[in-house]
Amino acid sequence: PFNPSTRIAFNVPSDADGVTLRIYNVSGQVVRTLVDEALEPGPHSVVWDGRSDTGTPMASGVYFTRIQAGDETVSRKMTLLK
Repeated sequence: PFNPSTRIAFNVPSDADGVTLRIYNVSGQVVRTLVDEALEPGPHSVVWDGRSDTGTPMASGVYFTRIQAGDETVSRKMTLLK
């Protein structure tokens, strides 16, 4: 659980052409795109401030982060509490 923001740490493999990190709501809709670019291999982190791409504060609830880097995809569940 987090409030008001959370740091998302991830590792980029050496064979990744690009990295995409998006936040989804429980309905599967994209709420926020935090990363959509090529990154150097190795450890990285980004902060999600609990807001949508338009800057709207999101409601308390469960959200999912999905990171795609090369052939790897990792999803995690997060809970925003206000």
